[in-house]
Amino acid sequence: MPAQHAKEQHATRTDEQADIDHLQRDVLEAVALGRPLAAVMDLLCRAVETLAPEVICSVLTVDEDGRVHPLAAPSLPASFSGALEGFQIGPAAGSCGTAAWRRQPVEVTDIATDPLWADFRDLALPHGLQACWSTPILLASEQVVATFALYYREPRAAAPFHRRMVQACTQLCQIAFMHDRHQREIERLAYFDGVTGLPNRTLLADRARQTLMQASRTETPAALLLLDIDRFKTVNDSLGHAVGDQVLKHISARLLGTLRDSDTLARLGGDEFVALLPGCSAEDAMHVAGKLRAVLEAPIPLAGSHARVQMTASIGVCAYPRDGLDLDQLLKNADIAMYEAKRAGRDCARFFLHAMNQALDERLDIEAALRHALSNQLLQLHFQPKVRLTDRALVGVEALLRWHDAERGWVPPDRFIPVAEESGLINALDAWVLAQSCAQLARWRAEGIAVPGVSVNVSPQRFHQDDVAAHARALLARHGLAASDLTLEVTERLMLDDTSRPREQLQQLHEMGVGVSVDDFGTGYSSLSYLKRLPVTELKLDKSFVRDLEQDADDRALSSAVIGIGRSLGLTVVAEGVETEGQRDILVKMGCDSAQGWLFGRPMAAEALAGWIAAQATACTGLGVTTTPSSSA
Repeated sequence: MPAQHAKEQHATRTDEQADIDHLQRDVLEAVALGRPLAAVMDLLCRAVETLAPEVICSVLTVDEDGRVHPLAAPSLPASFSGALEGFQIGPAAGSCGTAAWRRQPVEVTDIATDPLWADFRDLALPHGLQACWSTPILLASEQVVATFALYYREPRAAAPFHRRMVQACTQLCQIAFMHDRHQREIERLAYFDGVTGLPNRTLLADRARQTLMQASRTETPAALLLLDIDRFKTVNDSLGHAVGDQVLKHISARLLGTLRDSDTLARLGGDEFVALLPGCSAEDAMHVAGKLRAVLEAPIPLAGSHARVQMTASIGVCAYPRDGLDLDQLLKNADIAMYEAKRAGRDCARFFLHAMNQALDERLDIEAALRHALSNQLLQLHFQPKVRLTDRALVGVEALLRWHDAERGWVPPDRFIPVAEESGLINALDAWVLAQSCAQLARWRAEGIAVPGVSVNVSPQRFHQDDVAAHARALLARHGLAASDLTLEVTERLMLDDTSRPREQLQQLHEMGVGVSVDDFGTGYSSLSYLKRLPVTELKLDKSFVRDLEQDADDRALSSAVIGIGRSLGLTVVAEGVETEGQRDILVKMGCDSAQGWLFGRPMAAEALAGWIAAQATACTGLGVTTTPSSSA
């Protein structure tokens, strides 16, 4: 008989293990098929209860704050499960709350008498729950994410079969929860921005599709705002990408706190954000844009530092259905409007207007034609003489870029230079002008044409992105020119730039002996301090001051002040736009060194300059004036 009993026990255990194996296969298959975690846990609980009808199975999740939430309990009374929602785990919080607190299994054989259930027995006993064994579910991080519990309808301990089954179920729960965590992480990466946690372009597209379909059905408006954070690149370049990410998080939190729950704020990437506003008219959207700009006004603190940064945004506003019927069209038009906000000086919002589309098309056409002209050597240089005011002797020439297009004719620089700056072509144009200017000066010298030196304009952008000093050094060496033969004209905006790269290059140019001229001095950003601390050799008095010298006392006072500043600092002052003898006489009396303008010579092709020099020499000889070219520029 004992042998027979042992044989029967072995057979029973084998059958039980087969049942457990079958349960594991069913649950793992559900996980592999990607079924929701709640559905997988419900399947697990039902399978356990089928194998052991004497137990009631439940799974509670545990959040990061240590509160429990029913996930699956198909046979527990709904009132009992609902009462557990949000309970805090602790050292005496029933079987499940205590197991999660201790991070180890808790077996209570009699709920009526066990002190762990003192605060909960009146909840359990009326439902016929007499005993409970709970096991915490821990992931690899040792974080408790759930509890797996067996309830009994009578006071008792767990049977051996139950223990083997719970051991298998604990592993299944770990696999299911880990898979769910991975799936949620994959979803986060697929649909949410990794820095700010906001929806990305993919999720924005899905929400926009739903929003616009709803707006179409109900004939209600919707609006889209495109925000570009002004000068964010400066933060990244000067403070680093880690600080830049920190700033983006602050910005997204502020913007998100300003919008309604029904709105969607997404990050497109970089420093661009999109706000999708269902039920919002164009006028209301402009009001929202003002609120979004307002929340950015407060300085943003930086972790680990007392420093703060203050950011602004340029915002393009467009409305459905007036400005587009789908997300792509709305984004395109909002981008055009945002670009206009940038052009208006940043930190503002602009509606989309259909005229903007025409302007954009024109800019794109000019950009394409300009690229073609640059790559096919269709650009030209003209040169305007710079003369000494006292005797009209040539002191140098300024190289000026000219473009004659087959379809457009002569294209004014003020029309194509801004396009070059916006499209990134300006660096290539600047480099071409500098190279051609140095080559032309060398050719004049070889031909015996006495041109003392050449001035070339260089954009601020190129000083940030290229090594201007190295390029100038190479060109001077290639053409056998002295550094003093070259003057680079820069804007006051560059002189006021505090970043190190432009300053270092200006210093290198100065040490080489290349002149640095401040173009259009006094028109917008004048600061006397940079004239003292940066290697400036020349100031150019803007033509707006020169134009009305003969009639306007204020212009005379301002011009006299600029000339006085230059002379006191030992700088050459060149007046631009001199067109009359009266202007020249006033400038001479003020002590201005040099000038350029139509009175002396218009910009001309390189071949024409030799004739101009000869004609100028003849005219001055007739007046008894010596015209030996000056060596100073």
